[in-house]
Amino acid sequence: MSIETSLTRRQLLQRLSCGFGSVALSELLCRRASAVPQLPARAKSVILCYMSGAISHIDSFDPKPLLKEMHGKPMPMPIERTQFNNNGQIFGSPFSFPKQGQCGIPVSDIFPKIGECIDEITVVRSLTTSVSEHAQGNFMAHTGFPFLGHPGAGAWVSYGLGSANENLPSYVVLQSGGAVPPHGGVGLFSNGFLPAQHQASILKADQADPVANIRPSQASSLQRTRLNFVEKLDQDFSRSLGGEAQIEAAIKNYETAFRMQSSVPEICDLSGESEVTRQLYGIDDPNPTKSAYAKQALLARRLVEQGVRFVELSCLTEGIGAGGAANPWDQHSALEKGHRAMANQVDQPIAALLKDLKGRGMLDETLVIFTGEFGRTPFSQGSDGRDHNPFGFSAWLAGGGIQGGTLYGATDEFGYRVVDRSCTFYDLWATVLYQLGIDHQKLTYRYAGRDVRLTDVHGHVLHGILT
Repeated sequence: MSIETSLTRRQLLQRLSCGFGSVALSELLCRRASAVPQLPARAKSVILCYMSGAISHIDSFDPKPLLKEMHGKPMPMPIERTQFNNNGQIFGSPFSFPKQGQCGIPVSDIFPKIGECIDEITVVRSLTTSVSEHAQGNFMAHTGFPFLGHPGAGAWVSYGLGSANENLPSYVVLQSGGAVPPHGGVGLFSNGFLPAQHQASILKADQADPVANIRPSQASSLQRTRLNFVEKLDQDFSRSLGGEAQIEAAIKNYETAFRMQSSVPEICDLSGESEVTRQLYGIDDPNPTKSAYAKQALLARRLVEQGVRFVELSCLTEGIGAGGAANPWDQHSALEKGHRAMANQVDQPIAALLKDLKGRGMLDETLVIFTGEFGRTPFSQGSDGRDHNPFGFSAWLAGGGIQGGTLYGATDEFGYRVVDRSCTFYDLWATVLYQLGIDHQKLTYRYAGRDVRLTDVHGHVLHGILT
């Protein structure tokens, strides 16, 4: 039998040994990130507690006593144009800041439970960002770029590490209580130009069916037969194109979805958790938004326990004075009422997550991140709100080789601008990848003629917050 001289190497692999080469090639395509040089890993998974709408740093983890002393007075320095440019006088925080833990770091009284965990936490007080609008800010925080089309950090982590559990997606976004994506929509959780299996799967933590149509309507054997038939058609189509990576990724997604039918309902069933655990998280709290967020936090622990690489939790709209559904921390007015309500929603569940992970010996290998897209102004918007501030704000990290009870960087005495160890989301994600054992400069994907990465051409590891 003659051999076609026009065969490409990919086509030759596909036709050798009844397609055995094609199987190997498909596996290589799905796992090509394994060639990324690996560093010693301190963490296996990431849990992102995203405070959409921009929590105020000067009302949470970066107290400024001078603001209370000068409350109602004009700012003694030039101020930048703000999002709404309805700027008032200096606005002292309505909250107190008791010192917490052995480290003595002051934490706002709206976070009493997280304050109990401060010895496990590094507070980064010197974040900055180049954008001050919610959608752009959310894209910057998630993808490193202020616009649609790039992979989210969770997709990059999935691409860089691969799956640790073939029955579950490696990147999950949790919702409950009617939570919606932040401004920017589901594109924040996109795989972008990475293979499709790295996009986020959205799970409804408080629904009987956490994913639409997750429960099979027909026998597993019949589904398997149909899936095999569809896979054959797709493989034939892929071969006709010389082995298209996106088609192969779609096939992998079909397989993952098939396996999720049994694994997802089981892992989302919280009924087997002890009463002690339910009380720790606040699962049965009379406040429906706290209860809904608690379900996300507990499910996040269960997911990373089963090898899911990246989990993001979603805030819910909470009461009068809070922002809209997509940005519930966005208090342009009634800041005290809105921030108290939002903090009450997340404080106990997040603290419980940290305590539960530590009690199970999992905190050392799970990196927990708490951040919003930017900060708030030290002067008021109107009479009792704050506008957006991209020039200095806070985030915190815990677990996964992070130093506990530590402060990193600083803003000025008004909390307006960073004055020490300024950093960005590029630095944050460079640090996260480093703790996961990945060099952020090496984790790249060839797209549009260049090697693109999560940290773009920026990013430095924040070694000062690492153990």
